[in-house]
Amino acid sequence: MKNSNSSEFKSKAPGTELARDMGLMHVTMIGVGAMIGAGIFVLTGMAAGVAGPALILVFLLNGIVTGFTAMSYAELGSCFPEAGGGYLWVKEALPQPNGFLSGWISWFAHAVACSLYSVAFGAFAVDLLSLGGVDFSQLVPSFIKSPPHLFWTKLIAVLVGIVFVYINFRGAKETGQAETFVTMVKIIVIGMFIAFGCYAIFSGNLAEPWQSHFSGFFQKGFMGIIMAMGLTFIAFEGYEIIAQCGEEVVNPKKNIPRSIFLSLIIVVPIYLLVAFVALGAVTPEGGMPTWQYLGTRGELAMIEAAEHFMMGKIGRIIFLIGGLFSTMSALNATIYSSSRVSFAMGRDHNLPGIFGKIHIKKRTPYMAVFISGAFILFMAVVLPIEDIASATDAMFLLLFIFVNMAVINLRKNRPDLDRGFKVPFFPLIPIFATLLNLLLAVFLFFYRPLGVWVCIGYILLGVFIYYIYSRKKEFTAKAAPAIHMERPVFLENKSKYHILVPVANEQTVKQLQRYAVEIAKSRSADITALNVIRVPSQLPPSEGRKYLNESRAILEKAIGSAEERNIPVSSVVKVTHNIPKAIIETCEERKINLMVLGWEGEKPARNRVFGTILDEIIMNTVCDIVLICRPPAEEAKISRILIPVSTIKYAVLSLQMAEILVKDKQIPIVLFHATYRDDIGEIKKYYESELRKLNCGINPDIYEVKISKAS
Repeated sequence: MKNSNSSEFKSKAPGTELARDMGLMHVTMIGVGAMIGAGIFVLTGMAAGVAGPALILVFLLNGIVTGFTAMSYAELGSCFPEAGGGYLWVKEALPQPNGFLSGWISWFAHAVACSLYSVAFGAFAVDLLSLGGVDFSQLVPSFIKSPPHLFWTKLIAVLVGIVFVYINFRGAKETGQAETFVTMVKIIVIGMFIAFGCYAIFSGNLAEPWQSHFSGFFQKGFMGIIMAMGLTFIAFEGYEIIAQCGEEVVNPKKNIPRSIFLSLIIVVPIYLLVAFVALGAVTPEGGMPTWQYLGTRGELAMIEAAEHFMMGKIGRIIFLIGGLFSTMSALNATIYSSSRVSFAMGRDHNLPGIFGKIHIKKRTPYMAVFISGAFILFMAVVLPIEDIASATDAMFLLLFIFVNMAVINLRKNRPDLDRGFKVPFFPLIPIFATLLNLLLAVFLFFYRPLGVWVCIGYILLGVFIYYIYSRKKEFTAKAAPAIHMERPVFLENKSKYHILVPVANEQTVKQLQRYAVEIAKSRSADITALNVIRVPSQLPPSEGRKYLNESRAILEKAIGSAEERNIPVSSVVKVTHNIPKAIIETCEERKINLMVLGWEGEKPARNRVFGTILDEIIMNTVCDIVLICRPPAEEAKISRILIPVSTIKYAVLSLQMAEILVKDKQIPIVLFHATYRDDIGEIKKYYESELRKLNCGINPDIYEVKISKAS
C-alpha cells in the first residue's frame, strides 16, 4: 500500500482572523464616506443634462432601487461576515463561470471607476491652476491636436494615477486619522454647498423664482430619467465596502444590516438636497435652463454651481479642494480594491499566476497593482469621461445582478445559514432588483453606447479566458487533496471502462462493492473506491488526517471484495470542505464512466430529490450513475426485478444493469409501464417491438412486459 506525501499534515495550520473592533457608527460612516465620494462631485451635472429638472426624482428612485439590492447585501453580509463582499458570495452560491465572471466584472468595475476619478482629478486640478493664472494653451506641444484643457486633464490623470499605483506598490495606505480628515472635508464642503444654496433659494435674491427652474419637470421623458439613474448609480454602491469590512465588525449579524440601511438613510436625503440646490439656486445668463447649463458643464458643473451662490470664486476654490480630496481618496481606494480583486483571482487560479505574486520586501501584490494600474491609465486616456462613467455604472449594475441571484440561490440551498436579516417578500424583491438593475444597464447603452460596448467586449473576453484557461487551471489547483492512494493490483489488461464507488461507512461498503464488482466483471472494468473526509470550513484540511485510519478500514473492505473476483481496484481518500465537489473532481480526474452510489431512502429537505449531497453530485456529474436505495446489511437474494419505463431508449442503462444482476440466474425482469389509455394490448406490442430494436446487447427474451391502466 502506497501513501502520498503527508508532510503538510505534520502540524496544525493556525487559523487567522481580523480583530472585531468596528462598531455600528464606525462602519456606518465608512459606508457614508464611500457613497458621498467622487461620484456626487463628478456625475451630478452630467445627470442633470440627461434627466432635466427630474434630477431630484432620479436620486429618489435610485435610492429606492438600490435599497432592494441593499437588502440582499444585508442578508449575505450578516451570514458571511468575511472580507470579500459580492465576489465571495457569488463564488459560494453560483456555479462557474459565475464566480469567475463576478470577479472579472468586479476588477473591471473598480478599475474603470478609478479611471473616472483620475480624469475628474485632472479636470479639477486644471481648473484650480487656471484660477491661479496658469495658461494651459501655451503649454501644449505643437504636435498635440486635442484641446489644451483636455490634454492637460488627461496628462494629470495619468500622473496622479502613477503616483497612487506607486503608493499601493509600496504598501502605504491612509491612516485612520487621514481618512477621517478626508471624510470630514467632503461633508463640510457639501454641507456648505447645501446651506449656501438653500439660503440663495429662500432669501428671495434670485433673478427669477426658483420654482421656474423646475418647470417642464418631465421634459426629458422616461428614457432620460432611466438613463440618468444608470449614470449616477455608482454614487450608491458604497454599501459593498461595508460588506467587505464584515470580518472586523462587532456583532456583524446585526450591525452589518443596520449600517447598510443607516448609510442609505443618511445619504439619500443629502443627494436630494444637493440636486435641489444645484437646480434651484443657479441662474445662468442668457435664459438657458439650469439643467441644460449644468449638463453642458459636465464634470465641472458642481464647481460652476458653487461659484454662482457660494461666495463666488472663493466658493469655487473651496468646492475644487473638496473635489480634489474626494477624488484622491477614491483613487487610492479603487486602485487598492481593483488590484486586490485581480490578486485574489490570480491566487485562485482564475487569472495567470503572475497576478498572485507578492513582493518579497513590500509584501504587496505588486504585479496585480502594476497590471491594474496600466489598465486604469489606458482607460483614462482612451475613453471620454462620459463613456468611462457609463462603463463603470454598467459593470457595478452587473455585479449587483450576480449578488441578487446569489441571495436567491443561498436562501434555497443553504437554509442552515445563520442570517441576521432576511430579505422580505422573498424571492420577489431580489428578482425585482435584478430586473431593475438589468433595465438600468440596458438603458445606459442609449446614453453612451461606447462605454457599454466596452463592457460587453470585456465580458466576452472573460468568458473566453475562463473556458480556455481558468477552468482547467482552477480545477487542477483546487482538486481535493488525496491523503491516501493505492494503485490497482491486477493490471493484465488496461481497462477502458472505469467505475467509482464512493463509500462512507462500513455498514454499506460491502453491499455497494458487490454490485460494482458484478458490473465491472461484465464490462472488463476497474473500480476506484473513494472515501471522502469532510473537514468543517472553520478548520484547515490538515485536520482530516486524524480520520485516515478509519477511512483505511472502510477501504480495506472495498478492496477485499474486488480482489476476490480479480477485479482491478484502487482506493483513494480525499479531505475536503465540500463532499460533492471532491466526488465530482475524482470523476473528472479518473475519467469515470459509471458511479455506484448508496442512498438511505430518507425523506429529503424541501426542493430536494435525494438530498443535498446526492442532488449536487447528480446535477454536476456527466458519468452514468447507479443509485442503490438502502443497501441491505446482508447479501439478499434477488427474486424479481421491476423496471418502470416511459420511453425505452432512456432506460437502456437500467436494462443493462438488470441483466448484469440476473446473469446466469433464472430471475424474471419485468418492464412496467402505466398508462391512461385503453389499448393496453397495442401498447404492450409496441414496447416488445422497441425492445427487439435495441442494438446494445440487450436480450429481449428475458423480459416480461407488463402494462397497467392507471386509475
